[in-house]
Amino acid sequence: MKKITLFFLALVLVAAMPLNLDAKKKSKKEKETAVFDGKAEFRGAWIQTAWQDRYQRMTPDQCKAYLTSLVDMLHQTGFNAVIFQVRPEGDAFYQSHYEPWSRFLTGKQGKAPVPLWDPMDYMIKLCHDRQMEFHAWINPYRVSTSKSLTMDRQHIYRQHPEWFVEYDNKLYFNPGLPESRAFIRSVVKDIVSRYDVDAIHMDDYFYPYPVAGKVFDDQRAFQTYAPELGIDTTQPDALSNFRRRNVDILIKTVNEDIKFLKPWVRFGISPFGIYRNKGSWEGGSETGGTQCYDDLYADVLLWARSGWVDYLIPQVYWEIGHRLADYSTLVKWWSDNVPASCHLYIGQSIERSLDGAASSANTPSLSQSHNQFANKLSLAYSSGKVRGNCYWYAYQIEDNQFGVRDYLCQSVFVNKALLPAYANLDKKAPGKVKKIDATLANHQLTLTWTVDETDDYAQRPHYFNVYRFVKGEKAKVKDCSHLIGQTNEPCFVDATIEIPQTYTYVITAVDAFNNEGSGAKKAFKLKRSKK
Repeated sequence: MKKITLFFLALVLVAAMPLNLDAKKKSKKEKETAVFDGKAEFRGAWIQTAWQDRYQRMTPDQCKAYLTSLVDMLHQTGFNAVIFQVRPEGDAFYQSHYEPWSRFLTGKQGKAPVPLWDPMDYMIKLCHDRQMEFHAWINPYRVSTSKSLTMDRQHIYRQHPEWFVEYDNKLYFNPGLPESRAFIRSVVKDIVSRYDVDAIHMDDYFYPYPVAGKVFDDQRAFQTYAPELGIDTTQPDALSNFRRRNVDILIKTVNEDIKFLKPWVRFGISPFGIYRNKGSWEGGSETGGTQCYDDLYADVLLWARSGWVDYLIPQVYWEIGHRLADYSTLVKWWSDNVPASCHLYIGQSIERSLDGAASSANTPSLSQSHNQFANKLSLAYSSGKVRGNCYWYAYQIEDNQFGVRDYLCQSVFVNKALLPAYANLDKKAPGKVKKIDATLANHQLTLTWTVDETDDYAQRPHYFNVYRFVKGEKAKVKDCSHLIGQTNEPCFVDATIEIPQTYTYVITAVDAFNNEGSGAKKAFKLKRSKK
């Protein structure tokens, strides 16, 4: 997703302009306001598997240990969502019913891991055990990142080569063919029906990024199917309209498939950071570069306004003050144009949040002078429309590159945050917790409670929040400052108690749409035992 995107930015958008002096002067002051002070915020990280050789060098047990460590690190840092790439190039990091195992997992496409295991299933359990969301990231049209790729004989390309287009030495599903759409929909339905995913996620790759002198050869599909879509093929913009319509149909039908199977599973898109430039459309942003609508044929605003997607994460990776794609301008544009019914999160680049290029200092650090993170996050928070951020990418956080993990822990994720509720999909909160009880032993207080059973999966508690207050504090849960833990089971062990003390616990249930129920409250007076 991102490596190629940044390559095109280098070509299309030229080099970044130096950060303006006003932004630098405000850096220290705004750094203090970059802490989220609400209750619900999406805190996601992309885990890329394409172009990674780390997984194929590990045994299954080593890979499980590595993924456990990676998710633990993200959870401890403060993240509450993982976007994991399960379909990098028409292949699978899971036991697919339609596509071969990924070469990025085992070293050879179609080769199953030995002993057999399922990385996506494993990751889902890791995330849910930590009350984190798992978003299954797929690339819909990309089939190979290199013409030299040896495809497994069971790959759909081997069976139907006529469904594909070669472009710039890479292979893509032809978006103009109904057969391509039907196959991609089958892949999504297979994932949603068999796995407990929280969302299906697509990134910025729809029609391929344009390459000078290269032609995407979809003329036969255009001549055959454009008239069926009511498009006059003699009009100068007919091909562009046809391509956009093809992607629109895919997005609309994929969302319908997801909601039919599991209404609580979200559908999200992470588009390129520019929808349209003002030079192309009066409603566009004051920018100059590649455009979702005109170049990738992705009408993401239509999808958001039509309710076909549940969230957008535009990749607003550029610097504040960038000459052609200023971060401030783009965050405001997306905030002003994405409807409230569609959650808006901002895709943040770690590397491009330095004041200067990474090579401009021997040891650039987000916690020192080379920092735009505070300014960027402050702008996102102050928009009033942005409900969180997603960071590119998790491996840099794992390596603490530029001190990013330290910076997030110490200056950004100071308070825990719940995941934003998708009340537009379902606003009915789960039932109230009942019969809170406690047992004191070994200087630990074990809390237990009950909930009403229901056959409605959407209303069933997915996990519980445990808030704690000491004597004299008002037991209000308007933020997470008193959230001491989360659990999937109706019990919790508080190992941080002091005796004597009076504690009031408030326990809430959270459903599949992230709706938090009203809190049940009970106080316990802990006394020293008499000798």
